[in-house]
Amino acid sequence: MTQSGTTEATTKFNAAPLVADCHALARRYRRIRSFTESLCKPLVTEDYVVQTMPDVSPTKWHLAHSTWFFEALVLAKADKGYSWWQEQYKYLFNSYYNSIGPHFDRPRRGVLSRPTVEDIFNYREEIDARLVELLNRIDSASPLLPVITLGLHHEMQHQELLLTDIKHVFASNPLRPIYCEQLSRATTTQLPLNWKAYDAGLVRVGYAGSGFAHDNELPNHQVFVPPFSLATRLVTNGEYLSFILDRGYERPELWLSDGWVAKTSQNWTAPLYWQQQGDQWQYMTLGGLRGVDASAPVCHVSFYEADAYARWARFKIPREEAWELAASDLSIEGNFAESGNYHPVPAKEQTGPDALCQMFGDLWEWTSSPYVDYPGYQPPSGPLGEYNAKFMCNQMVLRGGSCATPQSHIRPTYRNFFPPDTRWQFSGIRLANPL
Repeated sequence: MTQSGTTEATTKFNAAPLVADCHALARRYRRIRSFTESLCKPLVTEDYVVQTMPDVSPTKWHLAHSTWFFEALVLAKADKGYSWWQEQYKYLFNSYYNSIGPHFDRPRRGVLSRPTVEDIFNYREEIDARLVELLNRIDSASPLLPVITLGLHHEMQHQELLLTDIKHVFASNPLRPIYCEQLSRATTTQLPLNWKAYDAGLVRVGYAGSGFAHDNELPNHQVFVPPFSLATRLVTNGEYLSFILDRGYERPELWLSDGWVAKTSQNWTAPLYWQQQGDQWQYMTLGGLRGVDASAPVCHVSFYEADAYARWARFKIPREEAWELAASDLSIEGNFAESGNYHPVPAKEQTGPDALCQMFGDLWEWTSSPYVDYPGYQPPSGPLGEYNAKFMCNQMVLRGGSCATPQSHIRPTYRNFFPPDTRWQFSGIRLANPL
């Protein structure tokens, strides 16, 4: 990508740096990169290389790819005569950027015993040094700064994926390894399910600030939202268990056609990581195998399961614009990755019966909106145009972040997206009641 291409891409991303100068950005860079490595401290070398399904990437790959991003999209663009740390890494750790070059097959990332874990940590150290050196010699007007800012948000996305992927790896191991001991224990308290009503009207959705936003949050635009009510908390494990006991997984009238096919072909009978021991239900957490907490939010459900549950409960899954309207005046507070809990917790008492809780953190919330571009959207030019735009097909939007999401990564306008049969992410259910 040319220097002019870099400038155009940053304007499309609305990616103004989150900090005013290069030195502050360098400090933020070190802090975010260090947090990624702190997430690896509970792991042993063997944990870094396992890939349990195509959607799961080995921890080693996350560490390498997030580093590759800074080398390929920042350092290699800053210097015409740039020399790669290891030329093979340009191929091995490219995820899907076809405009940069070929990439190693995603489902086979787990076969790469080399480079070693030590090699990858050395790679991170070297690229970190090069990146900080670059920040020390460019000024705050450089078009590279917004790309670095994007790279830090990309790093935070991989912090979350590192956690969700290692959970799948540990859950696939009969020894049920424990990643973190400090997860919250079960509680018997459950808030009542109340509703907050919203009138019909024209509202503006999409990012409209001056800070960072991904291109898929743009442009800010006006939409009509019919009247609706939103549940004040997430659906709990206990409520979802009632759906299971009422033969919810056996009743085709509750399921979308593709959902029924996915449920049948993948033999779903409960959320991912649930298992029944006699009359007791257990689930795998990053704190090991535990009894299902009836008052905690149900998680690791697909959009198909969320939609089937909503039909069973005689409600709906909200549209993303309705969710954004409800979240727009709320503080971004909740159970995020920084808490070190890495598991959704029961809703806490709020200031009033219709006060919304758990809108941020705990779980990504499925919406009934397909992941498509906003009116007037134009993808960035060059490789950054591959970041979001080419996935706008066959996916559903999720909102709000999860217990594995860094808090500074989330905005009310943030649009996550996954195929509707995805279950290994921390995804849950909030109900809506169209009026």
